[in-house]
Amino acid sequence: MTKKPILITGTSSGIGYHCLKQLSLNKNYLVYGTCRKEEDLKRLQSEGLNVLKLDLTNSDSIKECIDEFLQKSDGKIFALFNNSGYGQPGAVEDLSREVLREQFETNLFGLHELTTLVLPIMRKQGYGKIINHSSVLGIISLRFRGAYNASKYALEGLSDTLRLELIGTNISVSLIESGPIRSDFRKNALDKFLENIDKENSFFKDEYKQKLKSLQSSDDVPFTLGEDAVLKVLQKIIESKNPKARYRVTKVTTIFWFLKRVLSTRLLDKVLRWVE
Repeated sequence: MTKKPILITGTSSGIGYHCLKQLSLNKNYLVYGTCRKEEDLKRLQSEGLNVLKLDLTNSDSIKECIDEFLQKSDGKIFALFNNSGYGQPGAVEDLSREVLREQFETNLFGLHELTTLVLPIMRKQGYGKIINHSSVLGIISLRFRGAYNASKYALEGLSDTLRLELIGTNISVSLIESGPIRSDFRKNALDKFLENIDKENSFFKDEYKQKLKSLQSSDDVPFTLGEDAVLKVLQKIIESKNPKARYRVTKVTTIFWFLKRVLSTRLLDKVLRWVE
C-alpha cells in the first residue's frame, strides 16, 4: 500500500508535536512536521521524527520546505495540516501596525502562500485535503485578543472561499475550530505580550496586571482538553471520503457557536464580557 504523504506545520511543541508523533506511528502515513528553529529540528530528528525547516514569514523558506517535502514524497501530498500559529495579546489600540502584520504573517499570509504552492500538486494528482487550524476565536471575539481574533476570522473567510473555488475537484477544505487545548499557547502569548505591548503606558494598565496573572497561571481554563482532542478530529478528516467544512473541538466552541446564532449582538457582547 502506498503511504499517504502528510505535512503538518508548527510541530515544535503542543498540538502539532503531538499530532506528528502519533500519526507517524501509522504505517499508512508518511508524515513530516515543520519547525522554525534549528534546536527544535535537531530535537525532533533525534526522536526519529521526520521534520523540515519552515519559517512562514519567509517566502524562500516556504518554497524550499515544499520542494524538499515533494522530493521525499515522490511529488505527492495527500493532506496539509496548517497548524502553525500564535496569539498576540493586547488591546486593539495598543497594537502597532508592525505587530498586527507579524500576527498575520504567520497565522494567515504564510499559511496562504504554503497552500497555494500545494494546490497545483493536488489538482494534478486529482485529490487532496487542506486542513486549517482555526479557533473558537474565529467565531466569537474577546477583548485583548484583537490580533488573534482578526487573523482567525480572516482564516475562516479564506477557507470558505477556497472551498467554494474547489467545488468539482476532489480537494477538500476543512477547518478545525478548537477551544482551550493544553499546549504552550498561553506561554507563547505571554512572551509576545511582554515583547510587543507597552503595558505601562496603556489605558488598560490595571486590567493588564490581572490578565498577566491568567497568562502566567498553570491552571487550565474551564473545558480544557488535551491534544488528543485535535488529533482525533485530524485523523477523522484524513480518513473521511467526504470531510465536513468545520469541526468544532471542545464544548466551549460548540456553546459559543450556538450563542452567536441565537443571541443578538448586544446580548452576546454581555455574555462575552461576563466570561472573559
